[in-house]
Amino acid sequence: MEKIVRQALLFDFYGELLTEHQKKVYYDVISEDMSYSEIAEEYNISRQGVFDLVRRCDKILLDYEEKLHLIEKFSKAKESIREIGEITAALKDKNSDPELTEMIDRVDRRLEEIIEDF
Repeated sequence: MEKIVRQALLFDFYGELLTEHQKKVYYDVISEDMSYSEIAEEYNISRQGVFDLVRRCDKILLDYEEKLHLIEKFSKAKESIREIGEITAALKDKNSDPELTEMIDRVDRRLEEIIEDF
């Protein structure tokens, strides 16, 4: 399961850098959960050809991540946002100042906007 999640993340971040053919086949494997045999039949290529293409795409996408670290940065940003949310919630619970509460609410709204953009 972890491999599929990793492949999906790699595809989300770097999939546009693959060729059209690579994108279609890789998408069918990770998003449509099609078997190599089904894909081979659909694209009129051998099952081994599908297997090789998926392995090649995995390597290409992993190489991009090793160079750019976008998924790593994304994960760190998500964790930071989660932690900031916990801090603002704790501050709100311990606070009775309406002005400070409004400021905390503004921070929470901005965090929600950032999360939506992800």
